[in-house]
Amino acid sequence: MAKEDNASAQDVIKRLDEQLNKYKFMEVHLQARRKKLKSQIPDIKSSLQIVKEMKTRKDTSEVIETRFLLSDQVYMQANIPPTDRVCLWLGANVMLEYGLEDAEGLLSKNLGNATKNLTQVEHDLDFLR
Repeated sequence: MAKEDNASAQDVIKRLDEQLNKYKFMEVHLQARRKKLKSQIPDIKSSLQIVKEMKTRKDTSEVIETRFLLSDQVYMQANIPPTDRVCLWLGANVMLEYGLEDAEGLLSKNLGNATKNLTQVEHDLDFLR
C-alpha cells in the first residue's frame, strides 16, 4: 500500500514539474516577444515622425538635413530634397515605395498594432506570474 502512495505522489510531482516547465517556457517566449516589441515601437515612432516632417515640407523647396544609421554606431549625413514618395522596410529584406499619405497610414497602423500587442503580452506575463 505504501508503495502505491509513493508512486502516485511521484506521478503528481512529475506532472506538476512538467506543468511548471511549460509555464517557464511560455514566460521566456513572452519576455522575448516583449523585448522585440519594445525595440520596434521607438523605431516605428521615429519613422512616423520623419514621414510627417516630410509631408509638411513636400511643397517647399527646403532640403531636410539629417543623419541616418548606416551600421552599428556609424551615422551618415544626408540631404533629402522635397518628395512625395518614401521607401519603407517591411521586414524579411523587403522594401517598398509608398506615397507619404500611405506610408503615414501604414506606420500609424503598425504602431497601433505593436502597442496593442505589447499590452497583450504584458497582460499574459502578469497572468503567468
